[in-house]
Amino acid sequence: MSTSPLADLPHETARLLEEIAALASLEQLRDIEPSILGKRSVLSSLQKSLGVLAPEDRRDAGAQLQGARRVVEAAFEARRSDLAALARAALLESDRLELGDVVVNAVRWPASVGHPSLVAVTQRELEDVFVAMGFTVSEGPEVESDWYNFEALNIPPAHPARGMWDTFYVELGEPETVVLRTHTSPTQVHLKEAAALHGSLPIHAVMPGRCFRRDTPDARHLATFHQIEGLVVDRGIAFSDLAGVIETFTRAYFGPDIESRLRPAFFPFTEPSAEFEVTCTICRGAGCRTCSQTGWIELGGCGMLDPAVLDAVGIDGDEWSGFAFGFGIDRCAQMRHQIADMRALIDNDTRFLRQFS
Repeated sequence: MSTSPLADLPHETARLLEEIAALASLEQLRDIEPSILGKRSVLSSLQKSLGVLAPEDRRDAGAQLQGARRVVEAAFEARRSDLAALARAALLESDRLELGDVVVNAVRWPASVGHPSLVAVTQRELEDVFVAMGFTVSEGPEVESDWYNFEALNIPPAHPARGMWDTFYVELGEPETVVLRTHTSPTQVHLKEAAALHGSLPIHAVMPGRCFRRDTPDARHLATFHQIEGLVVDRGIAFSDLAGVIETFTRAYFGPDIESRLRPAFFPFTEPSAEFEVTCTICRGAGCRTCSQTGWIELGGCGMLDPAVLDAVGIDGDEWSGFAFGFGIDRCAQMRHQIADMRALIDNDTRFLRQFS
């Protein structure tokens, strides 16, 4: 009587399970996989030997062999999962830093938290000053059409005054028709349009926001900067009203020992126009690098509204008059906190930032 080809199946199955349990790494598992489950494995060899059995015995022998194969495959996959988990744990352990490996001298405790930037704080302080003076606060978009940024302000295409603003144009619509606003004056146009449409004159408002010009950064200029502009449209407004607002603001914000002065200037949207300056808070008028040894720092421009600017939005310049002014929020922060170089506002030096936390 011949011996069954599956006589050694229990022994071989037990041996394979022992080999699988002894595997210590995924590399060993990958190396041994062909000899356990591959075409030249013991189980595959036994599968081929079933051909010597009689047809009536072959079915039971095949079922027995397949049962053994499923046990071995399940043990193999379970060992693969265990070894993968061990490998992940070893990787995490190798990446873990011991307390002695950390430079604890640079850690501040309790941990500091974020806070508004100096420019944001300055903007809120300026808004508070003007609200106390009877102004409202309005905001507008940073991307404007050429009409709002230039034409409605009496600066038509090819006007020489456009050379005063180095402009970033946006690739939208026709060439050079959409810009990153060069000043917050377009918000004035929106306000005047709405007031003319809804009959909500007079206007007493300030408009803070971010602006963009292709300026080379230096001690007093940045390419991305912040402005706050003021607009008054009412009956019987005179230049003396504008001068009074500028002086009241200067003393309220910078202190009673800081003075303002107006110097003749040109702006297409105001006539007459002026630049207003304040005493340099760094040298107190003695002259320094920041103020170019003049003792004064220019904050911005101002003037009486040109009637053409009122006409552009449908306001009768014979009945209504007004003035506008605008100056840099960054420049105010520089003067208020005696910062010699405005580029410090964008350097992200934590030693500088911590002074205003």
